[in-house]
Amino acid sequence: MNATDMVKARVVDRPMTEADIPAVLAMEAQACLHPVHAWSEDNYRSSMRAGYWVRVRCDATTGRVIAVCVAMDGVDEMHLLNIAVDRAWHGQGVAQSLLSVLYDLCAQRGARALWLEVRPSNEPARRLYAREGFESIGVRKNYYPAPQGREDALVMRRWIAPEAGEAA
Repeated sequence: MNATDMVKARVVDRPMTEADIPAVLAMEAQACLHPVHAWSEDNYRSSMRAGYWVRVRCDATTGRVIAVCVAMDGVDEMHLLNIAVDRAWHGQGVAQSLLSVLYDLCAQRGARALWLEVRPSNEPARRLYAREGFESIGVRKNYYPAPQGREDALVMRRWIAPEAGEAA
């Protein structure tokens, strides 16, 4: 059994509901390095209203929310808007496993690429994305709020099908 399968055996994924928002906000506030990084209640509500792919991952034993993932469809692409994992579950393959589910969704919906932005200061996420085959293709200046003002965002892309990158 690989790491992704071991994680899947311990968790349950389901669509996020408005009732999940308090648990997601609490989980994300402690998971992020700085509280200013976390999404707001309005971010989650508007994402659900817009029909984005908004999922929570829960501990199969306790039912407690341990991760959240939000992605938006585009023309022939998807955009990962947010992914956060409970600090107690860091390093156990939860984010990697969620990304795997998202890659499958991209393929099902005909998305050729998955895009995201990440803070340069978020080294663990950058390492994960690099291991997952994302490439850095640009910078959005002053994109994120930060404790001392604003922080840039690295724009990253991962091709979903090998031939997609060749055709671009």
